[in-house]
Amino acid sequence: MISYIESCTYSPEIQQLRRLAMMVEYDGARYHGFQAQSNAISIQETLEEAIFNLTGERLRVKGAGRTDSGVHAQGQVVSFDTCSMYDPSIFAQALNHYLPGDISVKSVERVAQNFDPRRWAISREYRYTILNSEVNSPLLRGFVYNVRRPLDTMIMLDAARLLEGEMNFAPFTRALYGESMNTSRIVFTCSVNRTGNMVFIDMEANGFLQQQVRRTAAALLEVGLGHLELNEFRTLSESGKPGVFSNVLPAKGLSLMRVNYPMPLFSSKRTLNVRVGEVFEESHI
Repeated sequence: MISYIESCTYSPEIQQLRRLAMMVEYDGARYHGFQAQSNAISIQETLEEAIFNLTGERLRVKGAGRTDSGVHAQGQVVSFDTCSMYDPSIFAQALNHYLPGDISVKSVERVAQNFDPRRWAISREYRYTILNSEVNSPLLRGFVYNVRRPLDTMIMLDAARLLEGEMNFAPFTRALYGESMNTSRIVFTCSVNRTGNMVFIDMEANGFLQQQVRRTAAALLEVGLGHLELNEFRTLSESGKPGVFSNVLPAKGLSLMRVNYPMPLFSSKRTLNVRVGEVFEESHI
């Protein structure tokens, strides 16, 4: 882990180390996921560089979820320690000055010094967005997966409901990945909703396996297209066999919508809600 700050004085009489949490929104198209990598640009390192430009501090930020390459976020939560005495609201405005246009800090709050955005989270909410239209949208194409054939969203919803509760989700992750770890998760909600030609697949769970949401969306899509019967979907879902659902929808349709904690982290008065076309709903974190 990177040491905190070369220029920070730790004397409590002069400066106090504080832990801040940020709600971050980003278009993940040009990033190779959240986590820093040695040979590719990431959300994590871009945030760290902006903090350095603002405060002169070299530090490591922690995220609530390691979104994959190309995945977006509306409600990613990130924390870090700083000796900077900027008020959190000023910190957010100033940090956005140094960030590229595809990343935005929506809110900043001081949190407990032992706060961990990943370990303290009680659930995460993801959304996969499908544009069900014969014609693709130039404005939305970076945030949706275009399906031209008609979808039966009612039977997709029936299939989605089968995934709610605690079960082994190994069929919805990579085969080798599923064989090497505990693949049991609790899905609190799994729903399919249509608004016009937009189809939203929403999942909230206590944790997710690698590619779980995109593989689930692909399987539900097969059901909606009539390529997979509901009973067959049920049997495969309950099989416990890793990698049964091998199709993975493109990352561009997926967004981390919200991270939930036992108590709200951010004041609604300090949160700037940003909408991208008709795809994302306002955040109420």
